[in-house]
Amino acid sequence: MGTIVAKSESRATGLRTGNRGKLQRVVTSKRTGAGVVEFCVQGSAVSETAIRFNPSELVAVLEVGLPFRELEALQTRLSVSSEKLAPMLGLSKATFHRRRGDEGRLSPAVSDRVVRYALLLGQAINVFEGLEAAKQWLNAPQVGLGGSVPLEYAKTEIGAREVENLLGRIEYGVYS
Repeated sequence: MGTIVAKSESRATGLRTGNRGKLQRVVTSKRTGAGVVEFCVQGSAVSETAIRFNPSELVAVLEVGLPFRELEALQTRLSVSSEKLAPMLGLSKATFHRRRGDEGRLSPAVSDRVVRYALLLGQAINVFEGLEAAKQWLNAPQVGLGGSVPLEYAKTEIGAREVENLLGRIEYGVYS
């Protein structure tokens, strides 16, 4: 016969104690990755009620993969079509459409790319002081990138770092 164990949960710490007093790590909304895109886009401007992630928590979430709805949140924030976003994230268009509304998780590699684009959008919003101006810049060819479109240039980690560098030069008024 099995024993029923009563458990209490502390959402603040993400720990659960059983009736034997042992602490166990549990999955809270912070650990599931819900809200990662919004946090990355808004950064330090996130309201006090929003979930905040430190780097080690982001790494832990990325290792298990973000929920698919975080990819949908990125698509909404960027206002790009799935036909354009899927290849940038390394997904086929068919997989993107098949998984739409799915409760499953993205692979760690795709999750990392979602966060990459969310961070770039957040940096662009800070530099251009608004979402619309940031989206316009991210979708237009840029001389500082050899005429490439920043969202397409950021498909690779090296490309994303170059887009970040260009945004930094623009922010500090360095000619590019």
